Amino acid sequence: MVKTVSPTSALSDNDDIPKNDVVKRARQWIEYDPNPITSSYVQNLIDRIVPDQTMTTTTANASDGIDSNNNNSNNNAKNELESLFPWNTNENKEKRIGFGTAGLRAKMKPGPMGMNDLVVIQTAQGLARYCQSLLPHVSSTTTDDDDDNDSKKNPPLVIVGYDHRCNKSLSLSSRKFALLTKLVFQHAGFHCLVLHDYVFTPLVPYAMTHYHRKNNKNAIALGIMITASHNPAFDNGYKVYALDAIQIRSPMDSEISSFILQNLVPWMDYHSAMKMYNIEEVIGDDNNDNQDDLSSWTDAEETSDLIKSYFESLQSSGLVTGVAKKSPLSSTPNNHDKCPHFAYTAMHGVGLPYAIQSFQTFFSSDLQSHFHTVLQQSKPDPTFPTVPFPNPEEKGALDIAMLFAEQEKCDIVIANDPDADRLAIAEKSRGTGEWTVFTGDQIGTMLGHWLWERIGKTCGQPVAMCASTVSSKMLSAIAQTEGFHFEDTLTGFKWIGSRASALQKEHGYRVLLTYEEAIGFCCGDVIFDKDGISALGVMSELAYHVYANEGSSLAQHMQGLYDKYGEFVSNNGYYICYDTSIPLKIFDRIRNGGKYIQQVGEKYDVTSIRDLGCPGYDSEQPDGKPTLPTSSSSPMMTVRFANGCVAQFRASGTEPKFKYYIELRGKPGIKRDIVVEELKCMSDAVLEELIRPEENGLVKP
Repeated sequence: MVKTVSPTSALSDNDDIPKNDVVKRARQWIEYDPNPITSSYVQNLIDRIVPDQTMTTTTANASDGIDSNNNNSNNNAKNELESLFPWNTNENKEKRIGFGTAGLRAKMKPGPMGMNDLVVIQTAQGLARYCQSLLPHVSSTTTDDDDDNDSKKNPPLVIVGYDHRCNKSLSLSSRKFALLTKLVFQHAGFHCLVLHDYVFTPLVPYAMTHYHRKNNKNAIALGIMITASHNPAFDNGYKVYALDAIQIRSPMDSEISSFILQNLVPWMDYHSAMKMYNIEEVIGDDNNDNQDDLSSWTDAEETSDLIKSYFESLQSSGLVTGVAKKSPLSSTPNNHDKCPHFAYTAMHGVGLPYAIQSFQTFFSSDLQSHFHTVLQQSKPDPTFPTVPFPNPEEKGALDIAMLFAEQEKCDIVIANDPDADRLAIAEKSRGTGEWTVFTGDQIGTMLGHWLWERIGKTCGQPVAMCASTVSSKMLSAIAQTEGFHFEDTLTGFKWIGSRASALQKEHGYRVLLTYEEAIGFCCGDVIFDKDGISALGVMSELAYHVYANEGSSLAQHMQGLYDKYGEFVSNNGYYICYDTSIPLKIFDRIRNGGKYIQQVGEKYDVTSIRDLGCPGYDSEQPDGKPTLPTSSSSPMMTVRFANGCVAQFRASGTEPKFKYYIELRGKPGIKRDIVVEELKCMSDAVLEELIRPEENGLVKP
């Protein structure tokens, strides 16, 4: 039996330890850390510091000949230790990794600010207690002796997925974090299903909705995906889905944070548990080629069934329209070249097997040869050797895939980010050979229009679509013209998904598309979260139709939408911003003492402003109150101009970035070049006058 540790106090509440004594706080952390490698790493730093701290005055005065290199080494060790265990002087407490984008995300490293075994255990313990507060009949396996208790017969279900990320030198990995999470939740009286092998992020919320629909005897308590998505190699994350299979949002995040802080002391001797259950041997070096030892920890058969069900759901939901399955191209060799060839890159992530299945779901068997894999980036590789920042949005991220496409004579590059919840598209012109990398807004617009034309017009239900408020307004313009419902939401799929779910379940709409400009798309209602695998299938089918049935290209198709609904030109970007007071300073300038700015320069009149800081303001609303939620911690400002331009500003919640989104709509018939030039002039004026980058010390990346 694994020893249970008595939870006498939280790490942050031990009165015997001076709060600002970094060495003593680090020693306390070591006491609870079940990972001998990260513990030794921290202990080594302490050992290099302690001689300096215990040195007497006499010794110090007599040590003029101390090796300066040794002093430098000790100073470096202390600096590193303080960076691992930072102290918040303003709040007089130790800093700790906080909930950001639907959970945790940080570098894999020791200490309370990193992703490591102890932080994962503490987080899982807090989440378990949070779930127990919502499902009070669930109790710990160590305290409940009632074998007839229904929660023991059918304990609530927690679903955990993981990707390939790891830091081998510190014995930290997504797989290990998943198994530790299972240890915690099983101890707390839950049934924890760890999905077998590396999975794409959308499979976790799909699994939750799947079990909901099956009326499974086990209540669905929580979903967890362990991934850092498109972050650099040594980052990892802990993405949390609520009971409704949608990312956690306020006030859930603050409630969970409170439970985590109340459960920082390990509930049991996890180091002994890891040895007892051979977890270190099970994870090995995280080589994905041998999964046999995972059989007692993961459910391969159940995972396989879930994946099969997911792709069947794409079919039954109507997303697969059949144009690439029943086309005459399948039986007409002379027309076969009309079908585009696709070059797919997984960005060294987990997406390839799921991308192949998606293509097979949407395309007939004789068109499977049109799917080509960028082998150099096809397999999961936690070092991301060719893309240090594996974000398909970043400049240069698609270069290798484009080169491969040219060599293999492919027309279109399809890219998933490493956890395959996002999608990027690029196209090479058959006429000029030039490449077009489509923005998230352009992809979202094409998807929305396609789903309206193919499904929405004939579905017999009122149709709705949503996009984040910083996304293009083009889909809104299409909605106004075509007659379907459209709504803005706050940024992030925790807000987009929750609103889409409400529109469908509470208001009777059929939600066909939700998206955010950062290449995140949710097609249909299979899940209410961004999904790069279903979007890949829908976008590929759309491209097939455009090439094969219209004799056109995606770029020409997009221009056709501009011609019909108006030119929408965007200038989105960000400044590096480490000083958190700067965004507040910028917003205060726009507020202008409550009078808000009325003009930018001498020619750009402001017609309305929306301020999503607290208490909030929107001059377009009769009562002056914004329809979107306000926040003092993550404010956003929207400035609307007389010429139709909309400029929006916000600080990133997870990165040192101050972001801007500026869009100008040209009327149908106005050439795009004219709108582009006008937006450029306007962007320069808006950024210079409202943001004042030089004055505020902001720099471009």
